[in-house]
Amino acid sequence: MAARRKAADAPLLSRRALNRALLERQLLLRRAAMPAEEVIRHLVGMQAQNPLDPYLALWSRVEAFDPQELAGLLLERRAVRAVAMMRTTIHLMTAQDWLALRPVLQVVQERGFSTGSPFGRNLAGIDVAEVVAAGQALLDEKPRTAAALATRLKERWPERDASSLSYAVRYLLPLVQLPPRGIWGRGGQPVLATAQSWLGQPVGTETAPDEMVMRYLAAFGPATVMDIQAWCWLTRLGPVVDKHRAELRTFRDELGRELFDVPDGPRPDPDTPAPPRFLPQYDNLLLSHKDRTRVFGVTAGWPFPADQIVQVFAGGSVLVDGFLHAGWRIERDGDGSTLVVRPLRPLSARDRAAVADEGARMLQFREGNAATHDVRFEPPV
Repeated sequence: MAARRKAADAPLLSRRALNRALLERQLLLRRAAMPAEEVIRHLVGMQAQNPLDPYLALWSRVEAFDPQELAGLLLERRAVRAVAMMRTTIHLMTAQDWLALRPVLQVVQERGFSTGSPFGRNLAGIDVAEVVAAGQALLDEKPRTAAALATRLKERWPERDASSLSYAVRYLLPLVQLPPRGIWGRGGQPVLATAQSWLGQPVGTETAPDEMVMRYLAAFGPATVMDIQAWCWLTRLGPVVDKHRAELRTFRDELGRELFDVPDGPRPDPDTPAPPRFLPQYDNLLLSHKDRTRVFGVTAGWPFPADQIVQVFAGGSVLVDGFLHAGWRIERDGDGSTLVVRPLRPLSARDRAAVADEGARMLQFREGNAATHDVRFEPPV
């Protein structure tokens, strides 16, 4: 009852106000003159199961971004492609963030392995800790692909599914993927290594989520407790937020839900212009809230069927006036590249021209070696 009264008394933030606050913190209202390493840290990592997604995500956020800057961070071991982080997915993290935050999210990986996948069930009755220890010994010996790791583990447990043995190690042991995986202009198989073998130091031991929650609010807030939990997949974070309530600002959204924010979190005027932005297929902007209407808006027909999502958002998403308004993909024909934009609803002539201009710049970034570049719009969904 007291919490409901507090929420009712807190200042109201409209959906548009939340949108502009999020865009400002995500560096999408204007590109930032910041080093890529600082941006990655500010964003608390970047989703990266598509190896080149972080390059486009940084290009849309960083002034004059050079992809070789990110490649250098990976090669110099100042950034890593973490195998399992938020939502058990691959994330690009600064090395120091990964070492500090991976133990905070260990429980998420354990839950994902045991109940969120078939792999735990496939290994019922086996000593999983023994499997993980064997996997660590193999990876400390030398980096290996997942297939090579599975083959070696299968030798020891021949009656068990090799893929499940390998996934036990990948879920439960802090691992990174090594370059050239994720290197601009190169690429390669995912080769796995432990923190000790790649960075020369172990992951941390602190498991309290308090600092991580505060950093989430700085990068994604104002937000509800459910939003925080949707981002990281930790549960029971209400008491953590309550413990820091005196340090936080509180608001309410249009549905009366209580929102929390860091004291100095920027909240721009809701009418602040938001230029078109192209986002990669997986961008944390779209995935880090329980209530995604601050970015998705209220789009008729959403959510779309799975096959339509693949068709419309094959390359990624386009923000227009700060909200999800289109999907994009790149088609290659000989030496030429065409950016295909498919709106979710009709674009005004002004918005269409702005999207075309930003799209042409994005296509030049992604397909600089192509002989010709073109931008084409398909009819709205």
